[in-house]
Amino acid sequence: MASDKIKILLDKYFEAETTSAEEKELRSYFNSGDVSQELAEFKPLFQYLNEARKEQFTGSVPLKPRRFNYRWLSVAAVAVLAFGIYFGKNYQEQREAEYAYNETKRALQLLAQNLERGNQKVAYLHEFEKTKQKIYKHN
Repeated sequence: MASDKIKILLDKYFEAETTSAEEKELRSYFNSGDVSQELAEFKPLFQYLNEARKEQFTGSVPLKPRRFNYRWLSVAAVAVLAFGIYFGKNYQEQREAEYAYNETKRALQLLAQNLERGNQKVAYLHEFEKTKQKIYKHN
């Protein structure tokens, strides 16, 4: 009967569903000399866990407090600031140059359109002049 209860507790233990009291009951059962043959394979596990609970670390771990070095933080901040100013200025100059180029291009296109209209008007004047010369030659 106790063997059946221990099997149920083992199933719960391996599913991580046992309480502290149930785990204590399992440890005491497997650390006693009265373990059934079919559950004997779990005895080394619980004996190891019992021995592992007794182990303690007695050495010391030297811990040095680490100070944050603000000097390097300020150097990094200056580097980022200089980087931003240099490339920001470069970017701004590039944007201004693009804007000037686009405005000049637009003005030259407008000038070309007006020049073309002017050429057409001059062509009419030239035809007018030729016609006027024909009329004066006939008279």
